[in-house]
Parts: sequence; C-alpha cells; structure tokens
Amino acid sequence: MGFVGLFYPWGIILQAVAIVHFVRRRPDTYWLWIILIGGGLGALIYISAEILPDMALLRGSFDGLSRRRRIHELEAIILENPAIGNHEELADLYLEEGKFARARELYDKVIATRSDSLDAFYRRGLAELAMDDFHAALGDLERVVSTDPRYDFHRAIALLAHAHGRACDPERADTLFKNAVAISTLSETYYNYASFLAARQRASEAREWAQRILAKKPTMPPWFRKANALLKQLPAA
Repeated sequence: MGFVGLFYPWGIILQAVAIVHFVRRRPDTYWLWIILIGGGLGALIYISAEILPDMALLRGSFDGLSRRRRIHELEAIILENPAIGNHEELADLYLEEGKFARARELYDKVIATRSDSLDAFYRRGLAELAMDDFHAALGDLERVVSTDPRYDFHRAIALLAHAHGRACDPERADTLFKNAVAISTLSETYYNYASFLAARQRASEAREWAQRILAKKPTMPPWFRKANALLKQLPAA
C-alpha cells in the first residue's frame, strides 16, 4: 500500500474540512489550490496554518466564561475581605476581559497600598493605553522601564515608545522603538513601530516592518491581519 493508500480515506475528510473552512473564511486564494492539488497533505498544511489558530481563539472564548465567573466571585469576596491581593487579582481579570476603566480603578487601590509593585504600575499602564490616556500611561511605563528596562521580555519599553509616539513626542518614541526592535521580535512591537512610521510619513520604513509581520503569518494571525490592513493604507513604493 502506497502513501496515498495509507492516507485514504482521511485525506478526503481533511480536504472536505479545509474547503468548508476556506469557503467560510475566504483566506488567500492560493490556499484553495494547495488544498485541491496537494490532496490530504495540502489540506493538512492548510489546517495547521489557518484552522488551528482559530481553534485557539475558540478556546479563548471558553477561558472568557471561566474568567467572568471568577470576576463575579471576587466582586462578592472583596465586600467581605478587601485584601489587596483580591483587588489585584480582580484588576488582572478585568484587564484581560477588556474592562479597562474598572481595571484601572482597582490598580489605583493596589498602588495606593503597595507602591513598590512594578506589575501593578505596568498593568495600569496597559489599561491606560487601551483607554487612549497616553500621558497617564507614560508615567506608569516610565517608572517600570527605568527600574527594569527588560520588563515583560522587553514589551514594556516597546509600549513606552508607543505611548511617546501617541503623546506627540516623536523623537523619544523613535529612539525607544529602535531600542525595542533591536532586542524584541514581538509582532505587536513591529506593528506599533510600523504605525508610528506611517504617521510620520515614513512609508517605506513602515512597509518594511509591516512585512516582517507578514513573514510570520502562520504563528501570528491577528497581527498578520492588522499588518495587511496597514500595508493597504500605505502609498505604493
């Protein structure tokens, strides 16, 4: 029995699954040719690149249900036991849930009691960035980076650069971004830098950093889509 025989009938099943997903999601057209011409192996490659990342998003929705249940529990707990640890856990959960104003309010309480917690300052900075309060985020992120420039695997310095760029301090932002991309390969950092460069009318540089995200498409689908959208907004080279 040859290779094709060993793959039968699973190859046909994989092709069917891949085609149904392709029709619903409409990714790049070349994937259809890979599925049809590549048979079961081509379908397996498509599933690995396009469907599995979607499964991760599905798992995230289940995590969200568990997170919201824990939020309700903690909101009740802190009425009886307002320990700072409970406030911090609740703040972290609200940050993950995208409830940034409530997260920021809770981090304020944590910092008022525990002013040496870099993590609380950093996470409050994340909430402030999400709320477009860039000047407030600058204070928190500067505190973190000045204490530990490598905080959160260099993400803190990259977000500080992003905050400076959005707070109209392009020179400082450019310097920090260059430091960040020299030591970090985070797609978020590349995207923020590309957006900063595009806003400064440096289209060719912006295109370069956006394309670096595209090169990582199989592992970074959300940032791939953002980078692709940014490239469409840039003038042709």
